[in-house]
Amino acid sequence: MSGMRITRRLVMAGLAAAPAAAARAAAWPQRPVRLIVPYPPGGPTDLLARVLAQRLGEDLPQPFVVENRTGAAGAIGSEAAARAAPDGATFLVNASAHVIVPHLQRLPYDPLADFEPVTAIAAVPLMLVVTNGLPVHSVQELIAYARANPGRLSYASSSQGGAPHLAGELFKRMAGVDMLHVPYRGSGHALPDLIAGNVQVMFDSMSSSAAVVRDGRLRALAVTTAQRQPAFPDLPTMAEAGLPGYEIATWYGIWAPGGTPPEIVLAMQRAVALAVQAPEVRERLAALGAQPLADPPRHFAAFVQAEHERWGRLIREAGIGAGQ
Repeated sequence: MSGMRITRRLVMAGLAAAPAAAARAAAWPQRPVRLIVPYPPGGPTDLLARVLAQRLGEDLPQPFVVENRTGAAGAIGSEAAARAAPDGATFLVNASAHVIVPHLQRLPYDPLADFEPVTAIAAVPLMLVVTNGLPVHSVQELIAYARANPGRLSYASSSQGGAPHLAGELFKRMAGVDMLHVPYRGSGHALPDLIAGNVQVMFDSMSSSAAVVRDGRLRALAVTTAQRQPAFPDLPTMAEAGLPGYEIATWYGIWAPGGTPPEIVLAMQRAVALAVQAPEVRERLAALGAQPLADPPRHFAAFVQAEHERWGRLIREAGIGAGQ
């Protein structure tokens, strides 16, 4: 994931950043806390949010409840979070789509100005997976097949404007192939169609595709990161498989409504930093192919700004429109 490295230093910096502010926010949380996920249950954002919510509810005096508010490529749930009272009772859990979708469609909120960045949660590689009925077993075979059958392949994504969508468009551009983009309302909705062969290709988060790849219902061809992943050590990177320079991943973070007091933001970040250090949380994240993060709010804010600019530049240069 460009611009952010997962290190113990970052996690410990996050833990050290907030003690005084956390003390000032000792009364938080005073009531149940909503974690709004703007996608359906079962996708990677939802899975990560539920792992985190369970641990936060054990560490803090109030329960943390995941609320799925779906639709409009995540905009409905994100707007609900942006408009929520800035009192520490509501947070948004979203993926890198938070800074991608604004470059593809007009939104009723500003993804930067209307939120307080809290912390990143995790980075998750993407896997290139294909339906078992497709007669390809490598990236090069997929490219050859797509070139021989222009426009006949379709690729699914978990949302319009998410990293999996851009991963597919990057593949089309770099491989010189023509495939139809079919966006879904989350990976949980896309995977059954992919397994059934209604769509043939998908760049999906490892966290959501790992199980169906391991049980043989889908075939994985490559990972999209610069290095191979420990969860699938025999799976080549896209660069190794014949597309040098291809690299993309997705990341997940937490935002508070704009105007949330900084002491609450810091207290939430500190709670997340503690949660992701718990062995059972790290084990569950590893099973999802996710590497934990817990950077301080100021670091996350700078990263979000940089990613907003990076994705916007990529979308313009690749000529990616809202309808693709």
